[in-house]
Amino acid sequence: MSGPVVVAGPDAPAAQAHLLATGRSLEVITGPSAERLRQIDAEGRRYVLVHVGADDGEAEGSYARAHHRVALAEVPSLALRLRSRERKLVTCLAFGYKRGLPPEATWLVDVRFLDNPYWEESLRALDGRDAAVADYVLRQPAARELLDRLEAVLRWSIPLYQRDELVVGFGCTGGRHRSVALAQAMALRLSDLPGIEVSFESRDL
Repeated sequence: MSGPVVVAGPDAPAAQAHLLATGRSLEVITGPSAERLRQIDAEGRRYVLVHVGADDGEAEGSYARAHHRVALAEVPSLALRLRSRERKLVTCLAFGYKRGLPPEATWLVDVRFLDNPYWEESLRALDGRDAAVADYVLRQPAARELLDRLEAVLRWSIPLYQRDELVVGFGCTGGRHRSVALAQAMALRLSDLPGIEVSFESRDL
């Protein structure tokens, strides 16, 4: 996503110098962030929201809405990514509908029609990054067909977007099983797109 960088979270002030190096305008929010974010949204501004540090527990705050959640040690690496404007950034994001829609998503893919590993006792405590859960989800014919069809559309459409960052959100009920397995699988499938950096993120793990 192009535009200014808004940084918040308990370690936001310490991250300021690194994020200034991106060459983008920067706003640092100290303390509660929800009200300021609502003001920015009301202005119709597009921005990259970075939360630095632990979850602040604020409803609709920067942690809940962040495009990037990082520890302070990860900020230099993130700054390099944000500074690069020659490569389009595509994030395959897993999320749970019970915690709301990710406002940064360009695409939303509802995967709740698939069988849910949560109801398998041996898989409930695991998540979609675990091989057993991924196998349970991805061996379903409907999951494979969804990935095949969606991959074809994304390969065609991603290069056409006049934006430098896109988020493809995969949503299931809790954001731990189906969405994680599918978002991770799609990130792998798209990893060979030329000139495009593809990453996987999970909001609710």
